[in-house]
Amino acid sequence: MPTIYDVARTAGVSPKTVSRVINRDALVRDETRERVEKVIDELGYTPSRAARSMRSSQSGLVGILTGAINGRHSEGAASGLPAFLIVQKIQSTLAEHGITALISDIGAQTDKIPRFLRDLGEHRVEGIFYIAPHHQRVALPQGSGSPVVLVNAFDDLGTPCILPDDATGQYELTAALIAQGHRQIGYLTLPEDFVAQKLRLDGHNRALREAGIAPDPGLIIIGDEESAISERDHLAEAIDRLLARQDPPSVLCCANDRLAIAVFGMLRARGVSVPGQMSVAGYDDYRVISETLYPQLTTMELPYQSMGEAAARLMLGQLRGEEPLTPGTRIEVKGQLRWRASVIPGPHR
Repeated sequence: MPTIYDVARTAGVSPKTVSRVINRDALVRDETRERVEKVIDELGYTPSRAARSMRSSQSGLVGILTGAINGRHSEGAASGLPAFLIVQKIQSTLAEHGITALISDIGAQTDKIPRFLRDLGEHRVEGIFYIAPHHQRVALPQGSGSPVVLVNAFDDLGTPCILPDDATGQYELTAALIAQGHRQIGYLTLPEDFVAQKLRLDGHNRALREAGIAPDPGLIIIGDEESAISERDHLAEAIDRLLARQDPPSVLCCANDRLAIAVFGMLRARGVSVPGQMSVAGYDDYRVISETLYPQLTTMELPYQSMGEAAARLMLGQLRGEEPLTPGTRIEVKGQLRWRASVIPGPHR
């Protein structure tokens, strides 16, 4: 097995220079770095992480707590856009900087979070990410010994967090629908106990008011609890109620793309064509849905990949000592509006 001394001798540099290349030290010139990295690849040299850890007191490891692998969606149940996208982006961004992520999947076992935190601590992780399944308030056990970044979650202690900008996302989607001539907008929201429900409803109403449209409570349908058969009954009743109005909506705005699938089917079962007689918009841009539906779904992106990258870069500032994590740091990430064929101009265009 090749050693660091074999690499140094073949590359014509000192072992210390090889060590600097491995640790991504900025003091090494680009041409020297490239030469050393080429020799490392040719010889198949693998640095000893344990030895590096003992010398530098840094493990090069971070921990990720998530339910993305064994959460409800893995069992076929509905759960919106998988948090797996956040995990992937954190892992790939950190890997570019030589940092390895240890993923602990908690599934739905939030009561076991303390044990998972202890396990990660035993591996001497230098930081921990907690990724929530949806935008929510959390209360994690304290004393993990490692800096923590919350993703898709926040707490009352001011732990640094990365969140979706739900209010702006819904505001921009509703404003775009209004600009297309839709003034009667049916809105099928998330359940009331979801943090994002209030934020998005605020954004929706703000867009209406700015356009001189008074929000109509009769066009707002509060979501039922997920996963129950009664949810379908609740949705069917809501659609019938909206269609029976003297001034029915010209577009239905859905709280997520999964809900939009059901709305497409229920409208067509009632002889209402999409988008000819009723436009439909979603929220998530879960592309397995939004780009597969016919017509393809207009939707606001839930920026999970951008959130993952923002979280990784926030942690990198801590690990490099360039910008330590500061209590109270709260970064809101805005998604992009994906305009597709499920929405056509409204009657007031």
